[in-house]
Amino acid sequence: MLKEKAGNVAGIIWNALNGTEGLTQKQIKKAATSKLLDKDFFLGLGWLLREDKVVVTEKDGELFVQLTDND
Repeated sequence: MLKEKAGNVAGIIWNALNGTEGLTQKQIKKAATSKLLDKDFFLGLGWLLREDKVVVTEKDGELFVQLTDND
């Protein structure tokens, strides 16, 4: 059940990031097509990190997420 949820949330995050130079956690949650709780956000983000689909850095104390070029 959680594996399916992780994949779904990863898709929501990926779609929010697609076509951007990257977004903060807050911006991703705002751009998401459905409300994302922090725990769900991190579940999906972990999936994307494991699949090498995103790079995460810290900017001004916030997570900044960018899609990788290997898509």
